[in-house]
Amino acid sequence: MRSLSADTFFLILLAAGVLLSLADPSQITRYPALVDWPTIAALTGLLVLTKGLEVSGAMHWLGRRLIGKMATERAAALWLVMAAALLSTVLTNDVALFVVVPLTLGVCRITHMPATRLVVFEALAVNAGSALTPIGNPQNIFLWQLSHVSFGEFVLHMLPLVALLMAVLLFVTAFAFGSRPIKMTDEKMHPPVRLDLPLLWVSLALYLPFLVATDMHYAPWAVLAVLLIFMALRARVLAILDWGLLLVFVLMFIDLRLLAGLGIVQATMNGLGLEQPLHLYLTSMAASQIVSNVPAAIALAEYSDNWRVIAYGVNVGGFGLMVGSLANLIALRMSGDRKAWLVFHAYSIPFLIIGAALGYALLF
Repeated sequence: MRSLSADTFFLILLAAGVLLSLADPSQITRYPALVDWPTIAALTGLLVLTKGLEVSGAMHWLGRRLIGKMATERAAALWLVMAAALLSTVLTNDVALFVVVPLTLGVCRITHMPATRLVVFEALAVNAGSALTPIGNPQNIFLWQLSHVSFGEFVLHMLPLVALLMAVLLFVTAFAFGSRPIKMTDEKMHPPVRLDLPLLWVSLALYLPFLVATDMHYAPWAVLAVLLIFMALRARVLAILDWGLLLVFVLMFIDLRLLAGLGIVQATMNGLGLEQPLHLYLTSMAASQIVSNVPAAIALAEYSDNWRVIAYGVNVGGFGLMVGSLANLIALRMSGDRKAWLVFHAYSIPFLIIGAALGYALLF
C-alpha cells in the first residue's frame, strides 16, 4: 500500500479535517454519518476485483498482445484513450479506470512508454466519455432521474459537447505521444507472467454480479461476499490492496459535507443568482472544483431545475483541479506516481478552459 505520509492530497484532507474539527468540535460525533458508506463499499469491491485481475497476470498478458498489434506509441496511446472513453459510457468513469489503468501500467512496464502521462490522458478520457450517457457517471445518473427525460434525449443533449471534447482530446493525444516504434523490453529481464487462472476466473465471474448488486443498493452485502471469497482463495490480494485510497475517500466525504454545512457557504449559494443560466453554468464548474462534480450536481439541483445547464457545467467541471471528479483521484492514485498530480494539472486545467468555452458556445 502506498504510504499515506507521502500522499499530498491525503495530507491536505487531513489538515482540513483537523481545522474544521477545531472550529466546531460538536460535529465530530456526526462524522460517520457524513460518509456515504454504500459508495465506499462499492469502491472497495471494485478495488478488490481489479486487483485480482492485476495479480492474476491477465493485464500483463493482454498488454503484451495489445502491443504486438500496435506499431507506434501514438497508436497504442490513442487505442487506450479511446477504450477508456468508450468503457466509461456504459461502465461509469470509475469502473472504466479500474479496468484500463492496470492494463496501461502493464503495457508501460514492457514498453517504457510514459505511464503517468498515459494514465492522465485516460482520466481525461473517462471524464469526457462518461458525460455522454445517463449511466456514465454518478452526477448523470442523479440528473437523469431528476429530469425524468428519456435515455435518448439525455444522450442527444450531451452528444455535441462530448463529441467536441473527444475530438480535442484525441488531437492532443496524437501530439503528446510520438511515432516512435514500440519496442518490447528484453524478455530475459522481463519474462512472461504466468496466469493465475483460478484468480482470473473468480475476479471476472464476480464482476457483473457485484455491479448488479451495487446497482440494486446491496453494495455492503456484495462487498462482504467478495472479501470473504478472496480471503479464502487469495488472501494476498487483500494484503496488497490500496486501503489508503478508501481512507482518502472517507476523509473527502467528511470534509466536503462539513464545508457545505457552513453558514457562509449556504449564504453564498443563495446570493449567486442561479436562476440565470449563465450563472448556473459558471457556478456548476466552479463548485465542481471545490467539492467535486457529484456533490456539486446534488447541491445545485436544490436551487435550480435546469438540468441541461447543470449537466454541462458539472461534467466540464470534472476537468481542472483533481478534486473536480472522483475519477481523477482514482486515476492518480492508481498511477503510483507521487508527482502525477503535477502532470495531471498541466493538461487538465487547459482542458477545463477549452471545455468551458465549448459548453458556453453550445448552450448560449
